[in-house]
Amino acid sequence: MIYNSFASVYSELMDDSLYSKWAQYVEKQVTGDNKKLLDVACGTGDLTILLADKFQVTGTDLSEQMLKIAEQKAQKANQKIPFIPSNMMDLYDFDKYDVITCFDDSICYLQDEDELAIAFNQALQHLNDGGKYLFDAHSLYQMDEVFPGYMFNHRTEDSAFMWNSFEGEYPHSIEHELTFFNWDEKIKGYSVNTELHKERTYPIETFVAILKDIGFKKVSVSAEFGTSEVKDDSTRWFFAAEK
Repeated sequence: MIYNSFASVYSELMDDSLYSKWAQYVEKQVTGDNKKLLDVACGTGDLTILLADKFQVTGTDLSEQMLKIAEQKAQKANQKIPFIPSNMMDLYDFDKYDVITCFDDSICYLQDEDELAIAFNQALQHLNDGGKYLFDAHSLYQMDEVFPGYMFNHRTEDSAFMWNSFEGEYPHSIEHELTFFNWDEKIKGYSVNTELHKERTYPIETFVAILKDIGFKKVSVSAEFGTSEVKDDSTRWFFAAEK
């Protein structure tokens, strides 16, 4: 699902403190400065811009609307960052990098294990020897216990946003129904637009097995942005795979 209407409110809804935690996780996993880094599924670029202080970064996302916002943020931050539209399963036109990141559970938008394998292989093919692929994913606990029945509402002076989550059709999957109400002066009323976002996760063993089958040599898994071991109630898993 391409973020369309969601792009305009994405930055407002995100907890800014998360970006610094992702950045710290990357910095702990990667030693040395001036490393080339590709931030896959970079969204509106907040993390990419933070990483630009320590890495030579490029950002890519499937949503051109997101990338337009990212470019504006980078300009305000006085950072010259290439933002290139692309699918995480299609990185053929990109260079090789020392680090490839894919955070904010973006990997969970892939439909099945075959698509996971394609995305992981693309990352492997675009890493230099010894390079690291860093990503996170929703845990089984988050998908099965936390998300079902989740509701969230957001309102501004001329718009409103409703988020409802319910169980998906596959094990450990969820569907987020996002409904946007924007004031339209022409009709003197609200226009309504709905997006359906589907996410899916897998047991840790499945992620690790696919990564190793693809050819990654070392894979480590942690929780809490790399600060603790995985527990039954961990909501997000962090994967570090080395080529």
